[in-house]
Amino acid sequence: MLVGDWMLKNVTTVTEDVSMVKAGRIMQQRGVPRLPVVNPEGHLTGIVSERDIKAASPSKATSLDIYEMTNLLSEIKVRDIMTKDPLRIRPGDTVERAAAIMRDNQVGGLPVVDKEDRVVGIIADTDVFRLFTMISGVDQGGVQMAAVLPVEKGHLKQLIDDIRGQDAKIISIFSHLDQADESKRNVYIRLRTMTEAEEYRLKDYVRARHQLLYWVKD
Repeated sequence: MLVGDWMLKNVTTVTEDVSMVKAGRIMQQRGVPRLPVVNPEGHLTGIVSERDIKAASPSKATSLDIYEMTNLLSEIKVRDIMTKDPLRIRPGDTVERAAAIMRDNQVGGLPVVDKEDRVVGIIADTDVFRLFTMISGVDQGGVQMAAVLPVEKGHLKQLIDDIRGQDAKIISIFSHLDQADESKRNVYIRLRTMTEAEEYRLKDYVRARHQLLYWVKD
């Protein structure tokens, strides 16, 4: 799953000399919380967010009158409040890597740049959520079951064969090593909706043959 397939491609950018007020207006009109900042050649130089604008705006308790405040706000430029040399990612990087960068640095989005550092898109945490819900199949409802399996070859195949042998339909499968014991893996399988009788029969069948963690009906 590559960033280039999930990023917002028609991304709005601003230059450093744009006023803070105009940048805020653009965000409001476009419904976006951040804007990449570029130079005249389109190379990334910074990023400005709603949070940056709020932090730089005068407090409601300011002693400035309306004319002084208007002048002050018009003089503040994007270059004065933006994050310079921001984190970035390439279209050919994975969405998982983008998610890890956002998580580790507590940011909600990353500019996407090409080899010349020109902005070609932006990927946000909402895009990651959109991807996750799509590949998990949660919108299709059904049942999610989780099991702990030994990592040795054949155990995952056996679980899948047991499920299919009961005529259950698999929507998605996720798996990762158990953080506490790397000799085991946690497996999460979403199944299509079935009758109550079919569900009880399958649940009992799987529990008798594997270490079932949970069984949840969405």
